[in-house]
Amino acid sequence: MISDSDGIRLIFGLKLKALRQQQGMNYQALSEATGIAVSYLHDIENGKKYPKGEKIIVLAKALQVDYDYLVSLTAKKRLQPIIDFMNSDFTSTVPWEHFGITPASLLSMFANMPDKITAFVSTILKRSRRLQTSNDTFYTSALRSYQDLHDNYFEDLEKAVTDFREKIKLKIHLPLEVGVLEKLLLKLYGIKVDRKGMSGKEELKYLRSFYAEHKKILYVNQGLTIAQEKFLLGRELAFQHLKLSPRPYETNVQSLASFEILLHNFNASYFSNALLMPEKTIIEDIHSVFAANKWSSQTWLDLVAKYEVTPEMLMQRLTNILPKHFGIEQLFFLRMRGEVEKDYFEITKELHLSQFHNPYANDLQEHYCRRWLAIDIMKDVDKKVKSKKFRQPLIHAQISEYWQTDSRYFCITFAKPHSADSDVIISVTLGLLIDQNLLQKVALLNDPSIPIKTVHTTCERCGIMDCKERAGKPIIIDQQEKIKAIEETLQKLDQ
Repeated sequence: MISDSDGIRLIFGLKLKALRQQQGMNYQALSEATGIAVSYLHDIENGKKYPKGEKIIVLAKALQVDYDYLVSLTAKKRLQPIIDFMNSDFTSTVPWEHFGITPASLLSMFANMPDKITAFVSTILKRSRRLQTSNDTFYTSALRSYQDLHDNYFEDLEKAVTDFREKIKLKIHLPLEVGVLEKLLLKLYGIKVDRKGMSGKEELKYLRSFYAEHKKILYVNQGLTIAQEKFLLGRELAFQHLKLSPRPYETNVQSLASFEILLHNFNASYFSNALLMPEKTIIEDIHSVFAANKWSSQTWLDLVAKYEVTPEMLMQRLTNILPKHFGIEQLFFLRMRGEVEKDYFEITKELHLSQFHNPYANDLQEHYCRRWLAIDIMKDVDKKVKSKKFRQPLIHAQISEYWQTDSRYFCITFAKPHSADSDVIISVTLGLLIDQNLLQKVALLNDPSIPIKTVHTTCERCGIMDCKERAGKPIIIDQQEKIKAIEETLQKLDQ
């Protein structure tokens, strides 16, 4: 991230370079006019140094501007949008270093921008202000981009899990039990687990855990499944073993003061999943599943039982393993929540690798396509809950063909109630783009029992007029048709 001091140096360097070029001066000429070494001028322009007052005075004189102009955070019209951008909250929250971008390289990108690109930067800044995107939302988006950059596979974390197992001589017995993880926390780090301290406190009922650092107590809320507890214990082992700081102390994380907190939380979560589902073992299991000629829901439920994890944990782990070890890089992960009686569904978490796949979350108050497997299966769960026949998570597969495109996805979706006393249904979906590579790797795609459905993004953008599942009018399509009719009529007038 760019600190305030970094920003001030970068802006000063940007203005200095622009003024030097306007005066037609090279570094040598400016050095001779000011008595400042060429190397020092170069460092100033690259945001590495900020000159003292006496040097700013001679620079201002040589460049024929006021001292105040050089040191201020304002500039002429051509540079001001870039300075606003560099000095904005937006820029200060971007974790540039995690994308291999240094403040100096950022300045270099901006230094010689033509006017049209400068206007584009101004547009980005105005748009970000208008949307009033919170830091939390921006940090989450940045993390997803960071995961995409690495195909969501982090070799250093996989190695850290292997080293941890070897260090404590932990053999791979599956599933890894809660008691084992609890004993490791106490033995290695002196951390006790308390399952009573958070109960009965209304304000904390939505938090799953809290680590009291001074007391060295991990408070775990009641009502969690064994799989959820194991994840939290593994996550705390990761925070301690990897010495991750700064870090969140509660789950779910209430607010994010920096990108590092979110990144360290992700690293700890990744470590926990990898500890519970060892890399070598899960690779062998997925090879076996994909080699089958027939789709089997039970096979996937058996995987969940084998590792004693939640469906979401399993699907998240596959987003680590498939790109690296199977060459399946075109995929997406979605978590949705729905209230079937209200016919309300929303995407609450998403990850897209290699490209921005459909479906994806939007803030346009449009109706997601009801033909998606994720929504179909949530409706099935709701029926089973109401008839008191729900016993375990449902899992289905579907080949989703996007209307009037060549895009086809093999979608695997789990769904279950959010909790025993809630009308909310949660689904998690792994979508794999069907291409030649996937057809070669996944034999069960040839199973004719897997349903094929034509889908779209939202009802408002969908031209499938005979859709029985439609939840909203195709207003975007109607608008496009009106524009097309106007254009055709105007063309006739010109003939």
